[in-house]
Amino acid sequence: MALIGRFNSLQVVKQTDFGLYLDGDAEGEILLPNRYVPQAPVPEIGDWLNVFVYLDSDDRPIATTETPKARVGEFASLKVVDINRVGLFLDWGLPKDLLLPHSEEKRPLQVGDYCVVYLYLDPRTRRITATARLDRYLDNQPARYRVGQAVQVLVAEPTDLGFKAIIEDRHWGLIHKNEVFKFLRSGLRETAYIKALRPDGKISLSLQPVGEQAGEALGQRILDELERNGGRLDLSDRSPAERIGALFGVSKGTFKKAIGGLYKQGLIVIHDDHITRVRP
Repeated sequence: MALIGRFNSLQVVKQTDFGLYLDGDAEGEILLPNRYVPQAPVPEIGDWLNVFVYLDSDDRPIATTETPKARVGEFASLKVVDINRVGLFLDWGLPKDLLLPHSEEKRPLQVGDYCVVYLYLDPRTRRITATARLDRYLDNQPARYRVGQAVQVLVAEPTDLGFKAIIEDRHWGLIHKNEVFKFLRSGLRETAYIKALRPDGKISLSLQPVGEQAGEALGQRILDELERNGGRLDLSDRSPAERIGALFGVSKGTFKKAIGGLYKQGLIVIHDDHITRVRP
């Protein structure tokens, strides 16, 4: 049975002047319009095609070989392209825009704004629908992460403490302000690291590796950079966080710890505006 809002492997059962019909089982025959039919090789009756199935303007199942920006069960940051009395319409990469009903808004939005939403199948209409009310779709299963684990996150919204982010489409996490060393905004996808799993179930995230091994790796990167620059690096513990983040992708605090460790080992000398390598 073809699943609305997902990719399906469906068999070609009929060819017409305006496209191919695919076997959707209980959904009946599903049209794949000519503009989406692969040109090389041209499919024949009996071939199987991987297609995305959704409802057209007449609420009939229709297929496409294009990839939407999100599927049912996923989160995405999408742009508002139209608003009317029914709701907001979002660009999700397909000809028919995605509906975000007014009842599913979390804050007032205007055309041109971006909004992080979850896609679900409306049980009454079977239409793929968006909601900005994300809490009901997150933290519904135990968090089985480990400290230091790399995870994929979607930055959702700024808060007084930092940025809320969706971890692996499953859980809420928080990137605290002191962990933000580069530009962040809602809708960005980032690799983050589990910094702490709190007793209350909340998860703290870092945008840089955590733990002793991460510090040792950064120390070696600093030494390598010193070697490439003849033993001098125009960064120190007083350098702007933006310059440190641009070169090493870490916060100023993490950089200061790393060069402090190298200094204690007698490997570098820290000056006001640069560091130098100590030669044996």
